[in-house]
Amino acid sequence: MKPEEQEKEGWAALLSGKNGLKSIALAGGVMLHATDVYLATTIMPSVTKDIGGLSFYSWATTMYVVAAIIGSVVSSVTLAKMGPRKAYRLAIVLFAIGALICATAPVMYVLLAGRFIQGIGGGLLVALSYAMISIVYEERFWSRAMALVSAMWGVSAFLGPFFGGIFAEYSHWRYAFVTLLIIALSLIVLTETVLPKQQKSLSTATIPFYKLLLILLAALAISAGSVSEHLSLNAAGVIVAMILLSMVIRGEKSSSERLLPTGAYKISTLLGATYAVVVLLTLSGTVEIYIPYFLQLIHNFSPLKAGYLTVLIALGWSLCSIAFSGLNLRYVKAVILTGPVLVFAGLAGLSWMVPDPANAGGAGFILMCLLLVCIGAGIGMGWSHILTQVLSSAPKGEEEKASASISTVQLLGTTFGSAIAGLIANFSGITNPGGMAGAEQAARWLFGAFALTPVLALIVILWKFKK
Repeated sequence: MKPEEQEKEGWAALLSGKNGLKSIALAGGVMLHATDVYLATTIMPSVTKDIGGLSFYSWATTMYVVAAIIGSVVSSVTLAKMGPRKAYRLAIVLFAIGALICATAPVMYVLLAGRFIQGIGGGLLVALSYAMISIVYEERFWSRAMALVSAMWGVSAFLGPFFGGIFAEYSHWRYAFVTLLIIALSLIVLTETVLPKQQKSLSTATIPFYKLLLILLAALAISAGSVSEHLSLNAAGVIVAMILLSMVIRGEKSSSERLLPTGAYKISTLLGATYAVVVLLTLSGTVEIYIPYFLQLIHNFSPLKAGYLTVLIALGWSLCSIAFSGLNLRYVKAVILTGPVLVFAGLAGLSWMVPDPANAGGAGFILMCLLLVCIGAGIGMGWSHILTQVLSSAPKGEEEKASASISTVQLLGTTFGSAIAGLIANFSGITNPGGMAGAEQAARWLFGAFALTPVLALIVILWKFKK
């Protein structure tokens, strides 16, 4: 078959027959994980209203994402030792068990336990879906399969709030987790028939349990501190987290099984500076976990409406990431510099607009929508070029490690971003005085404080990004 003929029928071949079933299996795993992220964000106001635990609001995201880091890091070892079919089965089973616990949770502590188990399964699903592309497809399908799997994040940005908003609207948030459970069980039936049973080779890699434990404890420390309304306990949580992370960095220097490539922990290197920008921009986007709560309480929006406004950040991010990915190299630096400016404008604007109930309709509503899009667009417009720089600035021979580390760094940024968001929200009054007044104060402080993250990203870009 001629190359042009292969190109012409590439998508059709990928999405039909047995390849089509494989595509559903792998893309379905990513969609399940991503849908859960957006769904949980949408239903959390209804969850806290029903079972309490408002001070632990951000923990539902923190626990899920930190667990996803664990799942992502152990995925390569799991795949090598268990094979594609069993590894994927384990991921789905863990996700399903977590969903079942969340669906039946009588109190917030039980729900958080379910979110943790779900997160491990979700992190495994995403990492395995990407890793198995080269295993289950011919090489000519790899680029399209990668694009298909990645596109599931955009699909999930609409499905998550849609299902979550509907269930929350009618006070049936538990059914949202039941729906995820049913989808997971359906997916496992499919994967048992289309994924290969055995792996081609065994890996000698080991799971870095010690460093994973330190990361977990660091996330829990800052999250635990965020629950308190006392500044001393808030600060203690942050200090403990910083000490634990410094232990991780110190352990990386003398370890043969590194989480990140050489130079990643030094901001004075281009690689370290690029990772810092990735983390800072990821932090900027974590304010979305509180947007449904603020919009429902302050502006009296329905869960469905509030959920879809949250999607505007993801929409701006996805569209601009695609639109600017093929940019001429001469304009890349300008776009990367413009991104943080837009993010700052969006966050600073929301710190003024969201706390005011008068902005629930008319021009105020339109402006809030534009500011949310602005945040996502600012992150997304330079995103692909920043990630490309991670690969190009990695030491020779460590390109694969750099590629694999991108999702880990993003998850770490999301983990600590959601924990810091919880700390700021609780300290600024979301629970005390609480209610409308507390939400207004928390919104003003949260968006205002996070507006500093794109400013820091811009400083790093001006300092280290030469081209």
